[in-house]
Amino acid sequence: MEKQQLEFFKKLIIKKRAKILEQMGLLEENTLSSTAKDSSGELSSYPFHMADQGTDAEEREKAFLFASREGRYLYHLDKALERIENGTYGKCRICGKDISVERLKAVPHATMCIECKFKEERGLLK
Repeated sequence: MEKQQLEFFKKLIIKKRAKILEQMGLLEENTLSSTAKDSSGELSSYPFHMADQGTDAEEREKAFLFASREGRYLYHLDKALERIENGTYGKCRICGKDISVERLKAVPHATMCIECKFKEERGLLK
């Protein structure tokens, strides 16, 4: 892969990484670090209705699952940056062929060419 293309993908990945970190920061600030009393807006510390507690618990669970998914995505973006630095970015880890630029634009952290990914999803890779 040409140096100019590598620089393009590095900037793209860094931009996506920054956006994820910002979203995760907002999520933590607004949902994960607040208490039930904070999220309800109530000034007293009297017990809440069970339905309200259930809704709050569900919202916290959704926020946790979102943060977990975004954390995995962040990990994959970091690994892609490592591959750029060590010269293996854009090469399929299965067959060794170049991953198409179109695929990398759509999935900049891709580690497999589209053919190998298709085979993996169909259970055809050993």
